[in-house]
Amino acid sequence: MKKKLSFLSLILVLVLALTGCASAGSSGSSSAAAKKTLRVVNDATYPPFEYLNKGKMTGFDVDIMKALAKAAGYKYNLVNVGWDPVFAELKNKTADLSISAISITSDREKTYDFSVPYFLSTNKILVAKNSSVKSAADLKGKKIAVQSGTTGQVAIEKIVGKNNPNVRKFKTINLAILDMLNHGSDAVVADNTVIEQYARNNPGKNLKVIQDNKAFVPEFYGIMYPKNSKLKADFDKAINKLYNDGTYKTIYEKWFKSTPDIAALKAQQK
Repeated sequence: MKKKLSFLSLILVLVLALTGCASAGSSGSSSAAAKKTLRVVNDATYPPFEYLNKGKMTGFDVDIMKALAKAAGYKYNLVNVGWDPVFAELKNKTADLSISAISITSDREKTYDFSVPYFLSTNKILVAKNSSVKSAADLKGKKIAVQSGTTGQVAIEKIVGKNNPNVRKFKTINLAILDMLNHGSDAVVADNTVIEQYARNNPGKNLKVIQDNKAFVPEFYGIMYPKNSKLKADFDKAINKLYNDGTYKTIYEKWFKSTPDIAALKAQQK
């Protein structure tokens, strides 16, 4: 009888121990869920914002994401999925957020949530130095290369007409630029920092960048989330922390060799 009691006691101790472990694990899981490892998706074909250098992802957005995650207290995995899949993943909630030079637009806000703006941009025109193009109006009747699904496509279609066959759409901005270099198109319309850096880094290509403030209005990039994301508040605070402690300025100057207009960015906050 004594042996039986000892055996039963041992079983009871083991059950209680396992129950205790399960309780501790549940508590830990709850805590981990609150600060889970985030799946962050992007299109790493858009230098200087995100691109692959010898197989390693780098760029302005990559550095900003690292600083924001640290400030907000999150771990994350940054995954290069391509431009269209970024939107599909967030819509289907298979990713938590995207930081990928995404302009905040009223149309996109119908489907997704955005952070407060973290970058000021505008579309410009990339052409050969001997091109006769001097403004966006001069692009009428010419072939224009754009990255499909971007605000560059939207902006030029407002000028030359939606579904105009002269607007040549490509999966990446690099393919759009290559098309122009191979004389498939006469110009590229894209975010200023992207085409300005390309022209600057490739002086032998004899390219120039044209600004048209009447045709192309300023745009603001934001972190994009699925609708009703609980992450927005944390990352909005983190963005402002980076503005206020000088981290944003340091990263911006590293990539663009100029001073950011933080006041203009803060003025856009709702």
